[in-house]
Amino acid sequence: MQLVPNLLIIPVGMLIGVLVAAPVGPVNVLCIQRAIERGFWGGLAAGIGATLGDGLIALFAALGVGAISGAIEYHRNTIQVVGGIALMAFGVILYKAPPKLAAVQTETFHAGSSLRDYAWDIPKTFFLTITNPGAVLGLFAIFGGVSSFVEVDSKIDALTMVASIMAGSLLWWLSLSHLIGRLRHRFSPDHLAYTNCIAGALLIGFGALLVGEMVWQALN
Repeated sequence: MQLVPNLLIIPVGMLIGVLVAAPVGPVNVLCIQRAIERGFWGGLAAGIGATLGDGLIALFAALGVGAISGAIEYHRNTIQVVGGIALMAFGVILYKAPPKLAAVQTETFHAGSSLRDYAWDIPKTFFLTITNPGAVLGLFAIFGGVSSFVEVDSKIDALTMVASIMAGSLLWWLSLSHLIGRLRHRFSPDHLAYTNCIAGALLIGFGALLVGEMVWQALN
């Protein structure tokens, strides 16, 4: 039984994690809004949910690309409609949310109500990640084609790839949250109100596109 993974998997997996997390999409929009509103820890909490979602998808891909990818493709319409409705719901809530700009000086992780606020963003972004059919199938395709660059021959290799993808994804969210946390002092509550409206409208738009595609296919 192989106990030592192919070490080349680690940088390749981390690169995949960054490439999966970096494109602008609903999760990025929500994480940026949280980082502006709550600072580094707010953005990171949202990013952790996305990282866990990426890790779960990568794990499923590692367990069996063909079978699981086929099941996801079979239920794609349901997943897409559920994800689209969830996006629109989150978008409406965010659009109507009053601006609450946390004190710029308060960049440490607090217990109590702040902890509960941050923690609630983790399942939100996790759910948005695993119900995005494009992201799910995209990660499956990347995972399936990674053999062109590095051999993944054993379970330890596959698990190392999953862990590396999660590490790359988390590195992206750490960097993005840190960057926005450093710049958020330039925002006022009025700026945050506009940010909430823009972010909410984008989430509603993403969700409407997902649901609209399914409606269009049903009508044709």
